[in-house]
This record gives sequence, structure tokens and C-alpha cells, in this order.
Amino acid sequence: MKLSELMANYTPEPDFTGYATNDDFVLAIDISGTDSTPESDFEVVEMGVAGLDAQLNPITQDKTYIRAGQSTQKTGTQRAFKITGDRYMGDAAQDFMLSHAMKYGTGNKVIVPYVYFCLLTGKGEKGKASIIVNSDGSGNAGESSAIDIDLRKAGELPTEYTYSADVGD
Repeated sequence: MKLSELMANYTPEPDFTGYATNDDFVLAIDISGTDSTPESDFEVVEMGVAGLDAQLNPITQDKTYIRAGQSTQKTGTQRAFKITGDRYMGDAAQDFMLSHAMKYGTGNKVIVPYVYFCLLTGKGEKGKASIIVNSDGSGNAGESSAIDIDLRKAGELPTEYTYSADVGD
């Protein structure tokens, strides 16, 4: 499903207050292979997805100083998304991420633009990530075929992003 199709049913409110659930967050990726695709045409990662763990992994350096003791300095952050669930054949995002080119590709060939934001506020981030396929189907007889895919930040830091129906069209 394209981002524009999903968002046709939602109107983000930038000043929303209240609890958010994991279902209120959207991860969408560009599967076109070009840098000019509008965000509205990004494919939403959702079909068959049981878990979307958006992680911010801080990178730190610890040092001990005379008379001051141990001190920790944050030196960076590695954004990562862990996608787990069931294989759904025919979903554009899953078919792309689990394609031969992505499973065995390396370097720039597996880097895709993404947007990640909250449906309630429209606020989030935009960046690029490497697709890392850990499992393209596993499980026991009679069970759904399980998938395990990581997306990890590649290149520059993600930038702030606010969804707008007018942006990217």
C-alpha cells in the first residue's frame, strides 16, 4: 500500500496529546530505485508485520577523569528498525525487501529512503537505511512462514519530517 493510500484515512493533528500505540506509527520505504520518488509513493511496511521495533541505539564513550570519576559522552545514535512477522506474498514492500537483489545485495544497492512518523501528529523523521534480511521464511510445519528484517541508518543523520498530503506530490 502506498503512503498516500494509507493517509487518505487519517488527518494528523500536530498538537495532539494523549497515548499512542505502536499501530499509530508508520514506516514507509522507497522501492523505486530512484531518488526522485515523492514520499506519497513510498510503500508502507505493514502487511504481515507483527512487530516493528524502532530502536535508537546510542553510541557512547566512557572515560575516567582524575577526581571526577567516570564520565559518559554520547558520540552518536544508530537508528534501526526490526521488522518481524509473517511472509505475505504480493505485498510490494515485503516483495522488495525479500527480493534476491536485497537479500544478497551489498553497499549502496541495499540502501533505500524511508519516512517514519506518527499518524496522530504527522511528526517523525526522513532518512536512508540499509536493508538487512536475517530470515526470509522460517517456522515449523503448518505455521506461517516468519520473516526477520532489519533496516539500519545509512549515511547522513535522518532529518525531521512532518507528513503533509501536499508534500512529495
